[in-house]
Amino acid sequence: MPLWLCTAAPPPQRRKSPPRPAGTMQSAEATFNRNSLPLALRRYSSAVSNMEQTVLLPSLLRDVPSDEVWDCEAAETCGDLYDKYLTLKAIRNTVESGLVALDDHKAKTNMALNKSLEPLLDTDPEALFHFHLEGLFSVMSDLIKETLSVTDKYMDIIRAAN
Repeated sequence: MPLWLCTAAPPPQRRKSPPRPAGTMQSAEATFNRNSLPLALRRYSSAVSNMEQTVLLPSLLRDVPSDEVWDCEAAETCGDLYDKYLTLKAIRNTVESGLVALDDHKAKTNMALNKSLEPLLDTDPEALFHFHLEGLFSVMSDLIKETLSVTDKYMDIIRAAN
């Protein structure tokens, strides 16, 4: 038997890189990850899943008014927490599965909004992207707060019933 078959070569040694100082790339990556769009979407999806697991009887949210005044100003009618619960779940489904066609009323509202934003279309694409991304982060943050609010209200209702 040839000698080269009997002896195994040692595995190649990996050079260890020196440890990184605390304030370098790792902290920049952590900041980036904390503010990333996928993470924001996951946080929202997680908050809605938590709401679904907590709210065992969504019908208890019927006729419970929402605390947010802007809900009534933005919508044609003031909804109750049950409506908000359904809306938050529908938005989560859209986030997870993609866009679906809007009904006629919402489509008309979106067209009016798009016409008011037409001057923005002439701006720098990168600036426009950052504008929309900041808006999306703001909306996601507001939706998470609403989801937590519905969950807290439900828990208050359950505590009051006991």
